[in-house]
Amino acid sequence: MRSILFLVCLIFITSCNTKIKPHKPDFLLGKWIRTNDKPGNTTYEIWNKNFTGLGITLKEKDTTFKEILSIVSINDTLTLKVEDVNATPTLFQFTSQTDTSFVAENPTHDFPTKIKYWLENKQLKAHVSNAEFGIDFTFKRLKK
Repeated sequence: MRSILFLVCLIFITSCNTKIKPHKPDFLLGKWIRTNDKPGNTTYEIWNKNFTGLGITLKEKDTTFKEILSIVSINDTLTLKVEDVNATPTLFQFTSQTDTSFVAENPTHDFPTKIKYWLENKQLKAHVSNAEFGIDFTFKRLKK
């Protein structure tokens, strides 16, 4: 009888643990080109199935900006990792997420402190900001 009671309690306790693991934002996947770029610039974001990405801006054929992006899990929290912009990688912890959006923040970073990505009307949109100002990005998907 004790073993049955123990088993029932164990099942009850484990079934109450309903913490949902975060899911990586698959709406990012693919090749994107910025549609609201400065004249003369062409900006791409390319996200692979393993959630590594590349952001690159070209002025004609010259690379003027490059960042390596990845979405990693640190202590069961999704984190946007940005490399090749600063001397060390910058981490932005996810603070909110839906199936078609996420917000990642790092309040100790100078700019940006907040990065938001979302899907709207088949366009990928992003907003990077701090307390003083922000920059909007609009991308359309490139055909494969």
